[in-house]
Amino acid sequence: MEEGKGVVKHILLAKFKDGISENQIEEHIKGYANLVNIIEPMKSLHWGKDVSIENLHHGFTHVFESTFETKEGLAEYIAHPVHVEFANGFLSSLDKVLVVDFEPTTVNS
Repeated sequence: MEEGKGVVKHILLAKFKDGISENQIEEHIKGYANLVNIIEPMKSLHWGKDVSIENLHHGFTHVFESTFETKEGLAEYIAHPVHVEFANGFLSSLDKVLVVDFEPTTVNS
């Protein structure tokens, strides 16, 4: 196992409100993805929809994973005015949200 070396993952699970259209969801996703181009400490974003057959998603439909080089970089991202503005609109469209930040440990075979 290889302990995390400064890299921090920011995981956001989302369930959009029933009244939010697919077009609105797509616009929110584009806005989220654009943060990578604006906020320097944010190194990447991966996202997708739940495809699990286990039915343990608790209603969450979308997953967003951002990567930061340090905890300080994550803190800078969270406080950044562009993130704050985006988050206000994004979060108001969600019925449920769960956020977890962690330093990954790699396990190789």
